[in-house]
Amino acid sequence: MTGEQYVTEQGWLKASLTCCPLHPAGGCGFARHGSYPRKRPLGARIARWYCPLGHRTFSLIPDCLAARWSGTLQTVEVAVMTAETAPSLVAAVRVLRPDIEEAGALRWVRRRKDAVGDGLHRLRGLLPDLLTDGVLTVTACQIALGLTPLLPALREIAAPWLDQLPPPLGFAHRRGGGGSTPSLDPHTMGPDPPGSGA
Repeated sequence: MTGEQYVTEQGWLKASLTCCPLHPAGGCGFARHGSYPRKRPLGARIARWYCPLGHRTFSLIPDCLAARWSGTLQTVEVAVMTAETAPSLVAAVRVLRPDIEEAGALRWVRRRKDAVGDGLHRLRGLLPDLLTDGVLTVTACQIALGLTPLLPALREIAAPWLDQLPPPLGFAHRRGGGGSTPSLDPHTMGPDPPGSGA
């Protein structure tokens, strides 16, 4: 369903999780734990369950919503496609985010473009027969796979690996530092130690 349908039909009330992901055999007291709101789409809520034994909650994000970002996967897809087809990123941000300053809008678009590109590259490794050689853009994948919108369909196809795929497509936790790889440089900043000859 679309984000609008999810809100209109109150999809979070129909969501169900039959067993605890930590204790599939049961006995942990796993139970529904209400829901929490999302900023976008307006009125959307996410169903949640709690495992008392594991001290963890589990949320069911519908295929139409972006993981760890506000909004739908389809709005992310449109932003990335606009960036891919615009003559420049600056031209894209003028269309997509005229409401904020250009520097912030460029970061907003790059985050989406980079995250979706990363997700497509990882999916190519997991499903090499699905995403064959070629440029991995949203537009190229839509054409090659005949899927529009692409990202919600890929979330369904890649269901077994969503814990390994980055947001907004998958649910993998970001690494420290907002998703960037930790520095491999073992040296700390500061003055050279005495007698180093530097």
